[in-house]
Amino acid sequence: MADIAVEDSARDEAVPGITSPGAVVTSLKRTASSTPYRFRDLLALDDFERHARRLLPPMIFQYVAGGVETGAALRAGREAYGGYRLVPRMLRDVSGRDQGTTLFGTRYDSPFGIPPLGGAAFVAYRGDLVLAEAARRLNLPMILSGSALISLEDVHARNPDAWFQAYLPGDHARIERLVRRVADTGYRVLVVTADTPMLGNREHNIRTGFSMPIRVTPRVMLQSATHPRWLLGVVARTFLKHGAPHFENTEAERGPPMMSGGTVRNTIARDKLSWTNIEAIRRQWKGTLVIKGLLSPEDARLAREAGADGVILSNHGGRQLDHAVAPLDVLPEIVAEKGRMSIIIDSGIRRGTDVLKALALGADFAFVGRPFLFASALGGVAGVEHAARLLREEIDRDMTLMGVRRLAELSPGLLRRQGA
Repeated sequence: MADIAVEDSARDEAVPGITSPGAVVTSLKRTASSTPYRFRDLLALDDFERHARRLLPPMIFQYVAGGVETGAALRAGREAYGGYRLVPRMLRDVSGRDQGTTLFGTRYDSPFGIPPLGGAAFVAYRGDLVLAEAARRLNLPMILSGSALISLEDVHARNPDAWFQAYLPGDHARIERLVRRVADTGYRVLVVTADTPMLGNREHNIRTGFSMPIRVTPRVMLQSATHPRWLLGVVARTFLKHGAPHFENTEAERGPPMMSGGTVRNTIARDKLSWTNIEAIRRQWKGTLVIKGLLSPEDARLAREAGADGVILSNHGGRQLDHAVAPLDVLPEIVAEKGRMSIIIDSGIRRGTDVLKALALGADFAFVGRPFLFASALGGVAGVEHAARLLREEIDRDMTLMGVRRLAELSPGLLRRQGA
């Protein structure tokens, strides 16, 4: 599957199976002839990971796919969805189905989006721009990571509706400068990640030779040489056309090169970040404020009291605290604390039924990460569009079979807890 350059795919064009903003979905059925040949073995989101394993060096693949320590949190996020069964309703008129939803005043074509994916541009060529462009075409939200290798200004120029996510230190002065930069660029939604006071114990990075900054060791050179499509299509192309990638958005000023031997990213003083800082951000930031990485109902209450407009329930895809609870398992408790906040969920979502289960339990929206990053590596913008189209088709089909015409009709009554 050839990499598709952002520059060559940034023009507007009709996308089969994707509706225009606000349109009512009547049919999303694909045919073999409408699916590019290189995507015909990609039938579900899990397939993107399987194909990406062959394309990417082990160090890069595991950086994306791996969890921490035993992988318990990673598995829990996925397995939680298998703990619920659906109770479909029959003989209902489900014609004219619509999976569109409104979040923070913006109407999106589907109830899912693309979360922050750090280092995306070292997995796929200009990966952050690929994701931003695909989200713009698909009318889905996309969150730019604070660990991105492409500047927040460039991403905003590509997609003015993108959100920005920040990894912040507990330092008011540094926070204020970065928040000012984000606001001056024109972002309307700021996401503050709360679950990274320090990085989790990602042993798989050590085993595969991945490090930050990246060190060019014999193992790294061998992996790169045996995966020439990634080496030439991502690394060499990036260096030749754009120079050494930097962490562009960790501070108000440009960060160090990704391959720098010095300090990388603003990891200093992240363990000092507190609710006092969130309250200060709320006073400064006039747009929508979202807190990401919460799992405790008590923290959801504190977020509401601090003035957050929404929270993202997340165990960081199993990449931070091992054995952390699955977001879906605490969703009903956090919904009870939401007040006027929007409740968003990520971690472990791979199927349309997963999205509908989360919405039935009270979530307002969902984010899906790894499959879209793998899709960007496999097929650029077209790959991400294909992945989103698969998920949209599943949601449409599942709504039909459940007897649901609108997402607002979903409720806990359509679910049964397995073994209850």
